[in-house]
Amino acid sequence: MALEGKQILITSGGTVERWDQVRGHTNLAKGTIGCYLAEQALARGADVTYLHGYFARVPERHHRLRVQPFEGVADLREKIRRLLETEPVRAVIMAAAVSDWVVEKIVDQEGRIVDRLGKIPSDQPPVVHFRKADKIITAIKKWKSDLVLVGFKLEHTADEEYLLARANERMTSWQADVVVANASSSLHSEETLHYIVSRSGDVRTYTDKRETAKGLLEMLERLL
Repeated sequence: MALEGKQILITSGGTVERWDQVRGHTNLAKGTIGCYLAEQALARGADVTYLHGYFARVPERHHRLRVQPFEGVADLREKIRRLLETEPVRAVIMAAAVSDWVVEKIVDQEGRIVDRLGKIPSDQPPVVHFRKADKIITAIKKWKSDLVLVGFKLEHTADEEYLLARANERMTSWQADVVVANASSSLHSEETLHYIVSRSGDVRTYTDKRETAKGLLEMLERLL
């Protein structure tokens, strides 16, 4: 098997940013393609660490599969950093839908800071202040420069030219080796276009998530 003995880290599903101990904001990512990617990697002999969000699909148990949940952006970032600094990870596939915004503070209607340790009172709506979340993917090659990095770029449109342009932009800013570009409609359907773009300029198009996962792992075999 082409990936036998090689350790691959896959992130899947969405982050959850807590507002208090019972509420928070997330996204609609279900971890479907992340689950398929893990299954494909295992079938090719890889050792897989699968970091998954609260609502994400999880692959069936396997002796070469390690599963760890994550919560918010900070938690996911720390788990990835620790794994890359302590283990021989050969490739990272960042399929998780990571929040663009994290909570900076929450205040009441009079502007007073709200205690978030319990449950925010529901008598009046709170005012949530956000700040831009740090991009985890831009730090990965700084933590470990000799791995293969795969990123996903979800966009509002299915326009092919736009998606390919954005994939190439992110290839540079993320220092990624491969970028998978797709439209936001993919969150709601198995059958949706995905474009796999490699640093060499190779572009492959797939029409559903299973085939995308298969095609991506075939590409990863050659890069590793």
